[in-house]
Amino acid sequence: MRILFKTSYNDDIRLFPDRWTLAVYAALLALAVLLPMLLDEFYIGEVTNVLIWAIAGLGLMLLTGQTGQVSLGHAAFLAIGCYTNTILIEAGLPFIVAFPLAGVITGIVGGIIAIPALRLHGIYLAIATIALSILADDIIVLLDPWTGGVSGKFPAVITIFGLEIERWTMPVRFYYLVLVVTMICTLFYRNLLRAPLGRAFAAVRDSEVSATAMGVHIAGTKVKAFGLSCMITGWAGALMGYYAGAFNNETFSLVISITLLMMIVIGGLGSIHGAFFGAVVVAFLPQALSIAKGAMIGGSVAIPGLETGVFGLILILFILFEPMGLYGRWLKIRTWFELFPFARKDMFRRQKSYLKTERLR
Repeated sequence: MRILFKTSYNDDIRLFPDRWTLAVYAALLALAVLLPMLLDEFYIGEVTNVLIWAIAGLGLMLLTGQTGQVSLGHAAFLAIGCYTNTILIEAGLPFIVAFPLAGVITGIVGGIIAIPALRLHGIYLAIATIALSILADDIIVLLDPWTGGVSGKFPAVITIFGLEIERWTMPVRFYYLVLVVTMICTLFYRNLLRAPLGRAFAAVRDSEVSATAMGVHIAGTKVKAFGLSCMITGWAGALMGYYAGAFNNETFSLVISITLLMMIVIGGLGSIHGAFFGAVVVAFLPQALSIAKGAMIGGSVAIPGLETGVFGLILILFILFEPMGLYGRWLKIRTWFELFPFARKDMFRRQKSYLKTERLR
């Protein structure tokens, strides 16, 4: 049997592995730029919602999909980013300064919280982050002078170098702003994966014992992952506040945290594409259900819990039949066509036994 060993790491460190991939992404970017000329303002608003959810998904994907740390409290960091951005602008800072600073402050808070929280593992870490998400609701109410309490806040009109941007009256301008932030976060994530820190994240996810043996500082790596994840999530929270137009302590609830986690599972854990695929499902599922319900039984009939039930059913089906999510299914389809006619039915058979390299916790 002939074994080909890797002699070059160029494919690992290139931003785009080949020209075809670069051409595909360039075409997608061109389509995104031209989209306001093809769609009306309602659908531009929906696409903007998809991009904001994708940014939030990238934040959680960095922690859960890339580092293997489960979090059910990221709604708290969405709230921190949203309120911090609004408070800084009310204090007199311009948006171009307040928005990046809101993400950095959220990342610092997340890193500080991670120091005690990441001593926990598995389900215990998930429970701790749930408690964080619940506490955030009460803290927002207690800090009424800054947060507005239950009355909430209304974000000011964005002004960048004299250009005003508002979500409701100028949706196209707001779309382009969100698109630029999405591109920056995606490129940051992609470059981080190519860096030594990104490889350390993957090592911790796959096996903490093996990562320690290779010299990776486990606690420090987890704290960095949590901080960077919260930074991206904070930017998404600030944009969510602008998209909603008003927000209070109930806007960023525990349901948002659970939805975020389910979103990246459906999209495909551990991949940038998975955050976008999951965001499409989360953003367009309510519209699709509304259209389907109106066609079958009439739009005036209310079905409580329909959206949550359908979303849960989709999640269960993916866990049972496609654990790698939508992006994993796309990879299998692409591989099948690349190997055709030599592709075989069992080439993607799931492994039933696993090598246990970790001690029981």
